[in-house]
Amino acid sequence: MVPSKALADAERRPYWLDRPLAPEPLPPLTGDATADLAVVGGGFTGLWTALMAKERDPSLDVVLLEGRAVGWAASGRNGGFCAASLTHGLGNGRDRWPAEIATLERLGRENLDEIERTLSRHGVDCSFERTGELRVATEEWQLPGLDEDVSAAASLGVRLERLDRERVRAEIDSPTYLGGVWDRDGVAMVDPARLAWGLRDVCVRLGVRVFEHTPVRSLHEDGPALELGTPKGRVRAGRVALGTGAFPPLLRRLRHFLVPVYDYALMTEPVPDGLLAEIGWRNRQGVGDSANRFHYYRLTDDNRILWGGYDAVYHNGGLVRPEYDQRDATFEKLATHFFETFPQLHGLRFTHRWGGVIDTCSRFSAFFGTAYGSRLAYAAGYTGLGVGATRFGANVMLDLLQGRLTERTELEMVRHKPMPFPPEPVRSGVIQLTRWAIARADEHEGRRNAWLRTLDAFGVGFDS
Repeated sequence: MVPSKALADAERRPYWLDRPLAPEPLPPLTGDATADLAVVGGGFTGLWTALMAKERDPSLDVVLLEGRAVGWAASGRNGGFCAASLTHGLGNGRDRWPAEIATLERLGRENLDEIERTLSRHGVDCSFERTGELRVATEEWQLPGLDEDVSAAASLGVRLERLDRERVRAEIDSPTYLGGVWDRDGVAMVDPARLAWGLRDVCVRLGVRVFEHTPVRSLHEDGPALELGTPKGRVRAGRVALGTGAFPPLLRRLRHFLVPVYDYALMTEPVPDGLLAEIGWRNRQGVGDSANRFHYYRLTDDNRILWGGYDAVYHNGGLVRPEYDQRDATFEKLATHFFETFPQLHGLRFTHRWGGVIDTCSRFSAFFGTAYGSRLAYAAGYTGLGVGATRFGANVMLDLLQGRLTERTELEMVRHKPMPFPPEPVRSGVIQLTRWAIARADEHEGRRNAWLRTLDAFGVGFDS
């Protein structure tokens, strides 16, 4: 099918959020309020922070403020890959924190186990499936990287299963696959919007006061407390946790470390049983390919296929605008790649197309810090792998706000910041040059040019 025809009826909004399951928004804040802890942001970072703050101390008075609806932004627009990795993959973690990578991998696996237990304990129904993830090679130059992953993981006691061409195509039959690695236990598939809505419900049951459609416009000290200004009220809190992602931060220093990057995805109609049988996919793994500009894809619980990634788009000046959620050139490109990967599915149509903004930092994984005499903590920069890692980040923020020395807060990853991005307009020039160089590397068997090698030497980059 011509991609434009397959896209003709696709709704221009996120599939996950476009369903009758969406709960009614909670009322906005009106008037003044006080709290022991104010959480800013109703995405996964904020939700996990509020939930675990109440689990640590049920007597704590916690307020959560969300500018739109809970899960409306990145937390409700992603692919639903809930990964154990805290470092945006083992390779990135080994390069940046070689002395800590064993600890980081263990903490990440423990974090994923704890997510699973928490969802079970509170009865959160979000189609959590511990199916793992396949990383596939679609070009010969990508195969050595698969072997390196298996060897590196084995040195840390983590078993990854290496699949040759026949075995990977026995799992999921695409003519583009040359080999793969299956991490059977390190990734779960979730419905991200239902996860966000379920966490909101748990927070409310635990006594968190959640206010939606309550953007925080100002932040300043008010004696021993911090005051948050909203359109129709104020919150005075002893402690504040910031989980605002890529949106303009209340703390100015964060602007040096974050850039907003747009990522895009498509969702198909349900795949008929006969067509799905031609592909296989009986084990329902998430899939990611091994290119620099990579695709990610997975099955939903009603056997739709989410297909996303490839383009990571930065708009010069770091602008975040609603119209950037739609990009027809990318949708056409993604649809073309989809049918190249699964020619068996020609004739299938897409029902939804959407984009969303990711908080990207130069080291591709979250960073942390405090302000206002450690009365405020923040976690940001997850770079597209935050569904699972945000819970870890929430725990770090709570440790920092309580002044606790823990295994988490002693990590070099937590104690040090990434390299800042240069100011505009240099920032835009550097990012666009890097995007061009990444595309060139994919076109030339992965060979990284002098610019990318220079960035590698300084431990910085650009990704989504």
